[in-house]
Amino acid sequence: MKKLLLLSVFFIGMVSMNAQTKEELVSQKAEKQAAADAAQGEADALQAQIDALPGWKKGMFGTIGGSLSNFNNWYSQGAPNNTSGNIGVSINAFANLQQEKFFWRNALTSNLNWVKLDNKDTNLDSEDFNPTTDVFNISSLYGRKLSEKFAVSGLGEYRTTLLDNFNDPGYLDLGVGGTWTPMENLVVVVQPLNYNFVFAKNDAVFQSSLGAKIVADYTRQIGAISFKSNLSTFQSYKDGDLSNVTWTNSFSYTLWKMIGVGFDFGLRSNKQEAANFQNVMLPAADNKLQAYWLLGLSYNL
Repeated sequence: MKKLLLLSVFFIGMVSMNAQTKEELVSQKAEKQAAADAAQGEADALQAQIDALPGWKKGMFGTIGGSLSNFNNWYSQGAPNNTSGNIGVSINAFANLQQEKFFWRNALTSNLNWVKLDNKDTNLDSEDFNPTTDVFNISSLYGRKLSEKFAVSGLGEYRTTLLDNFNDPGYLDLGVGGTWTPMENLVVVVQPLNYNFVFAKNDAVFQSSLGAKIVADYTRQIGAISFKSNLSTFQSYKDGDLSNVTWTNSFSYTLWKMIGVGFDFGLRSNKQEAANFQNVMLPAADNKLQAYWLLGLSYNL
């Protein structure tokens, strides 16, 4: 009986010591985390001051996604013997010059994707990687500051495809207006005077016109997370069917050194492209929403 009592006291003491040790560790962790959060806040504030200094700011991040597969005698699918592959690459780069009285912001966005499906039981299909997603956009914005948040500006933006039908269509926007920077990472451009040049072989559908352009761009890096969101719209004064809007988004999370996980997606509405694809005239086109996404490894520079 005495031995049982001693064992019980010993067991209760051990449990009490473990509980006390755990509470102490949790408390120490909370203190360390609070100190780390405070240090990160100070580091972010210093980085904001560095970013606000005059001079060039450059950066780039992107996503690489891919998969390969091989099937032999997999009878449950339509092509039991095949090899397939998918490769996707996206790049987001910028070079911005900030000065006391003016700024010059340059950006490049590209998203390319290739797909291959080789049916081993026939020689009629292609064994090559064929392009699917094909996005290329480059822009340059110059502004003379009226205040810290407002500037008179001019914007040039060119977008097309690189892998298939280069510059068919291609869009070049040139215009003047104003730029508003309500916060450090957000830039809003409004151009009531903008000409949308459209380059294409099918000039019966693709037409250039005068209109208004609005661009909103938000680019930021928070610790291991980098992201960019860009909305570009053109409203034609000539005909609403000549208007278009494109919204692209890129996210990257660094896991180890410069390598991480990236996700890209984009939406577009363009009735001229819909009419050209459907081989009809503009009023009859079924302008469905265009979309793409890419998930894969990312590499930050």
